[in-house]
Amino acid sequence: MATNGTNRPFVVSDSYMTSPDEGDTVSTPIPPFTPVEPTYQAQPLVAPEKKRNRGSLMFAGFVVTGLVAGAAGGAVGFIAARESFPAATSVTSTSVFADSPSLPANGSIADVAAAVQPAVVQLDVNGAEGEGTGSGFIISDDGYIITNNHVAGSAKEDGINVLFADGSQAKGKLVGANAGYDLAVVKVDKTGLKTVPLGKSSTLRVGDSVIALGSPLGLQGTVTSGIVSSLNRPVTAGDESFINAIQTDAAINPGNSGGPLVNGNGAVVGVNSAIASLATGAGEAGSIGLGFSIPIDTAKRIADEIIKTGSAATPVIGVQLAMSFEGPGAKVSTVTKGGAADRAGIQVGDVISKINSQVISDGTQLIVTVRSFAPGDRVQLTIKRGDQTLTLPLNLTASKS
Repeated sequence: MATNGTNRPFVVSDSYMTSPDEGDTVSTPIPPFTPVEPTYQAQPLVAPEKKRNRGSLMFAGFVVTGLVAGAAGGAVGFIAARESFPAATSVTSTSVFADSPSLPANGSIADVAAAVQPAVVQLDVNGAEGEGTGSGFIISDDGYIITNNHVAGSAKEDGINVLFADGSQAKGKLVGANAGYDLAVVKVDKTGLKTVPLGKSSTLRVGDSVIALGSPLGLQGTVTSGIVSSLNRPVTAGDESFINAIQTDAAINPGNSGGPLVNGNGAVVGVNSAIASLATGAGEAGSIGLGFSIPIDTAKRIADEIIKTGSAATPVIGVQLAMSFEGPGAKVSTVTKGGAADRAGIQVGDVISKINSQVISDGTQLIVTVRSFAPGDRVQLTIKRGDQTLTLPLNLTASKS
């Protein structure tokens, strides 16, 4: 569901889109579409396993699950890329995040890359869906690493091998993951590690320079650069992940997932998570300058909760949405009894048109906007009920799932 020239969300899904949380479950079938040339094929990818043969680079086949995406003017494919992420909010004083190392102030790309690379790692993962390669970045000197859920979330016991920039290796352990945010934390039993500072994605502007680091297609130590192309882009990748994304034209490819997107000072502003791609066949998709990163303000909160508790809460408002409703706005089909929306006075049939000042185009945008907040945050919902326009305060609650 994407319309040209608007900020309407791109959606990747199979026949159904279902959020994992009771407060924002989507269970309405997405209508079939008639592709218009050019056709974009939607398929999430796991980066290929790297064959370690001297003298040549050989790659195993991609692990592919076919999905369907509807769009006005063509289907848009989003490919889970196993790569980088945006900046950070404040956390409690007990946070494990290390103090920022000294980095160049608006240095050259080479300066920033040299400063950040020691904290970027490659993750070779043996998971439930096969073997693949992703990226991550070190946030504490005692071994905590942020990456994507689709990189490490389904890893088998002893199935994560971490490759550091200096050539050393260590076994990684999955601390926890949140599929809805496509985030995971991995821990290695090492100390004295180089870390990367976390910036603030809330201060990004369209046109800001950014740099992506990671291991696309298993090519460790790769650096690409570009700009912030758009902000607050509603993106879904797979059945569960709803991302209020930073869009960038820095080249991001399968294997970059979980790696950092950094600003000109070398501070992380995003976690690279998905790409849009013109896919001509299974395993043939690559960057076309449409990459998407999870804002670090969100990622830091989720990672900090995972480190402290092993899991992270997802904020919900306590409704189900009629995803077949084309908007503008998100139409409520069910209100959870006793939930936040019920207490706020939301009714079946209401159309949510704004959260605070953010205009809501449809159900997907409502979900990603809600997930940009934290449980306990108080928001203002603008509701259209027949001929009435109402403003209702609501306290977001945590998902029970």
